Amino acid sequence: MSARLKLAGIFVACAAPFVLGWAAWYFGWGTGSPGNYGELIAPRTLSGPPFAALRGKWVLVSLDAAACDAYCEKKLYFMRQLRKAQGENEARIERLWVITDSATPRPELLAAIEGTHLARNMEAKEAFPGNRREHIYLVDPLGNLMLRFPRDPEPSRMLKDLQRLLKYSRIG
Repeated sequence: MSARLKLAGIFVACAAPFVLGWAAWYFGWGTGSPGNYGELIAPRTLSGPPFAALRGKWVLVSLDAAACDAYCEKKLYFMRQLRKAQGENEARIERLWVITDSATPRPELLAAIEGTHLARNMEAKEAFPGNRREHIYLVDPLGNLMLRFPRDPEPSRMLKDLQRLLKYSRIG
């Protein structure tokens, strides 16, 4: 094999990733969608009693009035099931219901969501973007609000996001 042919082979081997990467971008190849289901939001540190007490854990957060409607109950149910589905990592996740008014939740609802932390933090709700009652939010172990799941989420996709975070996270 001649020296020129070897040199050309080395050049093609080195240039191929750049050419293929540019072609993939230019022609729109690939999945076109991110790997996560939940929407990543600009991290913001949450402070105050409910969040300081849960620091060191991943926290699923729901913000709703105490007169919890059917959608609110569905969110609280999803949060409970997501935590239980983590198996050995269940202890790394907590659930928090931030009650946005001064009313008291129904006793049967409180029994159904046993283990969920309740808080009345009117100032904290301003830190959550979007229509707060439509989403389930995720707070990382350092107290940063980082992710929100869409309205009427798919629990299996939420589970996949949480499993991925817990797998690669060394904290919490």
